[in-house]
Amino acid sequence: MAELTYRDAVAHALAQEMRRDQSVYLIGEDVAAAGGVFKTTPGLLDGFGADRVRDTPISEEAITGLVMGAAMTGLRPVAEIMFSDFLATCWDIVANQIAKTRYMTAGQVTMPLVIRTANGGGLRFGAQHSQSVENWAMMVPGLKVVAPSTPVDVVGLLAASIRDDDPVVFFEHKGLYAAKGDVPEGEVVDELGTAKVLREGTDVTIVALAAMVPKAVEAAGRLADDGVSAEVVDVRSLVPLDARTLCESVSKTSRLVTVEENPRLCGWGAEIVSIVVEECFWDLDGPPTRVTTPHVPLPSAGEIEDLTFPTVDRIVETTRKALG
Repeated sequence: MAELTYRDAVAHALAQEMRRDQSVYLIGEDVAAAGGVFKTTPGLLDGFGADRVRDTPISEEAITGLVMGAAMTGLRPVAEIMFSDFLATCWDIVANQIAKTRYMTAGQVTMPLVIRTANGGGLRFGAQHSQSVENWAMMVPGLKVVAPSTPVDVVGLLAASIRDDDPVVFFEHKGLYAAKGDVPEGEVVDELGTAKVLREGTDVTIVALAAMVPKAVEAAGRLADDGVSAEVVDVRSLVPLDARTLCESVSKTSRLVTVEENPRLCGWGAEIVSIVVEECFWDLDGPPTRVTTPHVPLPSAGEIEDLTFPTVDRIVETTRKALG
């Protein structure tokens, strides 16, 4: 067992898969000699050479176009889009080409590629560099969408994403890069489409993703001090979504609170609420409740940015209200 930071886990997973499979390679802005703008790819250039770790110009369209062509010819490329906000500049290639090619060729052409990107706010990067946009990708048929919250999940889920024959958008939260956690020695491979119950409970289910997960766990601890038993579920994968684990948890606790960094309108929590209401309505003892950011561009001023995001206090207060 080794302790790794979330950012080191990215490089660890990439190295694991590049050693295993010669068809895996990495491209993106500053991923080679600089080791990534967020220092998630150090050592890969020295370990695997310039043919497999390649810097690119500042062009998200070029990056995504290149990996699409590479995947169609049998390689398993990993592309880095520096900030998830910049997916907007190459969205035609991602949403209309990469996502649909396997379907439009009746499976004759697979698209085994991963688009890694730094997602989320809290680091004072302003409205154009701080968005949580996993719901953008979630809405596009043909894309798989993953957002880990811990170093071990980074390794296992990134490995599973690279081995998958469908395109995966892999959201790494910028605010978690310094977080530490244990990662087992040897090969680590997880399974896409599986949620994790991080804390067992009987009174309410709190569902969270990425940087909201540690906040949900902390909130559950505070609620326990007041005699409230909260179950915390880390979604991990939005597409495919582990609806079974979510519904089983809600059927046990009879209450649901979702915690998401997305703006409230059309967030992934709304989809989970919809599924729970359709699948286990009669198990609910009250309406599901969502904790979100407001539907506004994110401010760069620190104190104001902090006010927009779900906090532990908001999660605790909302959960108490949900429990009546």
